[in-house]
Amino acid sequence: MSIERKPPHGARSQDLRFVIETELENDGRWIAEISQVPGALAYGSTKEQAINKAYAIALRSVADDVEHSQAAPPNLISLERSIA
Repeated sequence: MSIERKPPHGARSQDLRFVIETELENDGRWIAEISQVPGALAYGSTKEQAINKAYAIALRSVADDVEHSQAAPPNLISLERSIA
């Protein structure tokens, strides 16, 4: 299953979007992943917890990239994935 989530209303770019894939593991834990952001993968005891953790990791990763970049960030950042 995948969902699309936007950052909070006060975020700098209203166009930043993540597609988050979720799956229920055999042991009952949920896993959420944003494949376009390396390392944005998290487990949770609930689907929402896993999504929130992966989303936070992705935001931190994007913020770190922007902070250490010499170029201005793009006006539009779109992270989407087709589900096969």
